[in-house]
Amino acid sequence: MRVTPLRVLPVITLLGLVACSAEATSNEFTSGGNSGSGGPGGTGGEGGGLFPSSSSTGIDPGPGPGSDCSEAAKLVYVLSTSNELYSFRPDARQFTRIGTMNCGTSLSPNSMAVDRDATAWVNYTASNDSAGAIFKVSTEDASCAPAASVTLPSGWTRLGMGFSSDVAGGDAESLFVAGTAGISGVSPGLGRIALDTGVLTPIGPFSGNLFGQSAELTGTGEGKLFGFFTSIPVQVAEIDKATGATGSAVSLPNVEIPSAWAFSFWGGDFYLYTAPSNAARTSNVTRYRPSDGTIDTGYMTNVGFRIVGAGVSTCAPITPPQ
Repeated sequence: MRVTPLRVLPVITLLGLVACSAEATSNEFTSGGNSGSGGPGGTGGEGGGLFPSSSSTGIDPGPGPGSDCSEAAKLVYVLSTSNELYSFRPDARQFTRIGTMNCGTSLSPNSMAVDRDATAWVNYTASNDSAGAIFKVSTEDASCAPAASVTLPSGWTRLGMGFSSDVAGGDAESLFVAGTAGISGVSPGLGRIALDTGVLTPIGPFSGNLFGQSAELTGTGEGKLFGFFTSIPVQVAEIDKATGATGSAVSLPNVEIPSAWAFSFWGGDFYLYTAPSNAARTSNVTRYRPSDGTIDTGYMTNVGFRIVGAGVSTCAPITPPQ
């Protein structure tokens, strides 16, 4: 996701997730990689627990991904400002370039979600939020086609996006979206897109100190949905899929306030992708581990491109790989 002009709200809470990526010159990136390193960001300390079941032995493992899942559907995918699509293996700290998306639009890439078939759903927007569209992108070759059935209403053109299983361990899933606090300065909160009809239905505003804030989303195969909010400091909170209400949030005080950001959950951990307004700086990756509350702001630094979207399907592992 990218920041909309005049969108910043003076709220000290949480919200958001955006990512931007500058054009890369190599197909694979590890921490720093051939693109150089911005230097270690250090460990941000502890942020407390987000899951009620968290303990010193790890989070509740819950149900695993369904048997219908391909290996491709278990990866994270990220999108750059230059329309480049990458896969991401968080445990290996490795980005692999898939290709350049050519969606035939003058709009700019903003956010992304990935379904259980490993198809990416990508939100494109106008710089002033006057228009927005959804495209379907292959994670095999980055080929692109409009999601013809989806129409985005006013106030819902710049989105945060994430799929979440309808029930824990189930194969059915839904695409949830978060409206951005654009020129109006107030986000409409949580919505849901019906993939069979393309209709976007508002669900409700975020609650408490997160009311009116923008968020990037990520979901899990356990049926959970989370938001990354770019307040001061940034925070992560679970979102009630039925109402949009936000539960207790975890503050991540040493994570930079981004101009471009994204968000994903994989293997029991959250990954926050952030880049500042300085276009010369590429994205950093922070790992937040709710099982022990640790925040590693130096997990990957200056990865070589600016990330504006991240997507992970409900097939992704919910516990650390063995």
